Amino acid sequence: MFILNLHDQTPLYRQLYHQIRERVLSGELPADSRLPSVRDLAAELATSRTTVESAYLELYGEGYIYSKPRSGYFVSALDSEAAPRSLIPAAPRQTPLQDPPHPCAFDFHPARLDPASFPAAIWRRLFLETLRDNVRELTHYDEPQGDWGLRVAIRAYLERSRGVVCDPEQIVICAGLQQSLDIVAVLLKDGHSAVAVEDPGYPLPRSLFRNHGYRVIPLPVGPGGLDLAALRGSGGTVAYVTPSHQLPMGYVMPVANRLRLIEWAATGGRMIIEDDYDSELRYHGKPIPSLQGLRPDGNIIYLGTFSKILSPTLRASYLVLPRTLLAPYHHRFSHYFSTVPLLEQKTLAAFMEQGHWERHIRRMCIICKRKHDALLHALERHFGNQAAIIGQGAGLHVAVQLLGPGPDETELIDRARHRGVRLFPFSATCDVPRSGPPMVLLGFGGMNGDEIEQGVRLLLQAWQSSP
Repeated sequence: MFILNLHDQTPLYRQLYHQIRERVLSGELPADSRLPSVRDLAAELATSRTTVESAYLELYGEGYIYSKPRSGYFVSALDSEAAPRSLIPAAPRQTPLQDPPHPCAFDFHPARLDPASFPAAIWRRLFLETLRDNVRELTHYDEPQGDWGLRVAIRAYLERSRGVVCDPEQIVICAGLQQSLDIVAVLLKDGHSAVAVEDPGYPLPRSLFRNHGYRVIPLPVGPGGLDLAALRGSGGTVAYVTPSHQLPMGYVMPVANRLRLIEWAATGGRMIIEDDYDSELRYHGKPIPSLQGLRPDGNIIYLGTFSKILSPTLRASYLVLPRTLLAPYHHRFSHYFSTVPLLEQKTLAAFMEQGHWERHIRRMCIICKRKHDALLHALERHFGNQAAIIGQGAGLHVAVQLLGPGPDETELIDRARHRGVRLFPFSATCDVPRSGPPMVLLGFGGMNGDEIEQGVRLLLQAWQSSP
């Protein structure tokens, strides 16, 4: 007997469907047994024939029952061992789900941006104009490498600001650094098996290349950038570097070492992956030219993103392939589609073409320099000689070495969290565990001057408080 509950929010045909399916899977309705006719079951349940027929059709479509001409519906033979024990929907949750955890009031994460910094009014206007003017293009797929107009705008910008020499054909629009590196990992797999990475360094490339089956070789980083002597003896044939503002230490690789790194790649078919991390945000002097600009025809893959200046949620980045990798790229990715929505790409292209992007960079440099200086002053005022600042003068964070007696990293993060302060663990950037005084990464992009001041004061309390 089947029972329909008129007070249940579940549609009647779904109630009947679930009950029959449950009895088929449990064996209560044996294989090849005949089900009541649509007319008879509708009369028995005092419901419409449409309700019964809808339930039967869904069960038939999923293979739980089969039909014989002029004979009706019968139960299919199923593997009872493989079938789940119960498929009746669970009762509605009586207790409400817990709210997500509240964010900390003072977030020193190194990749946060101030919500007020996004040019919302300009972006909204350009987005609506793009939507109005490109209706035809919204009806078909975009090019695998991304919108041509955006690639032209990126090429012009990179040539002016970073010294990158390339053509739009070499540029691929990607949905963030992760996808950029995914593409690179696929392209290099045939000729390479070991990737040298900075240690400490950005954890994403380490995880990604390991997931692609590469051997990852962590190499030390100093004021001169990646240790080139260690690189030469490592056996790695690919080097992932952040030469313009190293994460997390903030070091800038000098030109002499850049040229040595380029020469290393020029022999033996080696390759450099240049992640131009935070390159636009320099608060003293001009931005350092890119590696790619020093040797445009070299074995250098250049990676850039709009996340650190504009918005990480746009998921817009780009890579510049050397010409030697264009044929392999087209061979492997010609049937792929761009993963960045076309509306966002065309809006970003208009944003760049009309000069808003470079004006936004200048504005962000002014705003972030104030925050950078506010953080340095707050550290000096509250910590004094208990903290050594490393890698200042660029980017959205500084590395700080805490001196004197105090808790270890795990305890410090926990103490800070209880005071409303979020810290990104420095250990996450280290492939090889480090010893010595604890380090903290202090990002300032998402806070204003007063919040930076209060956050540093609370961090000192966490550092000095008793367990």
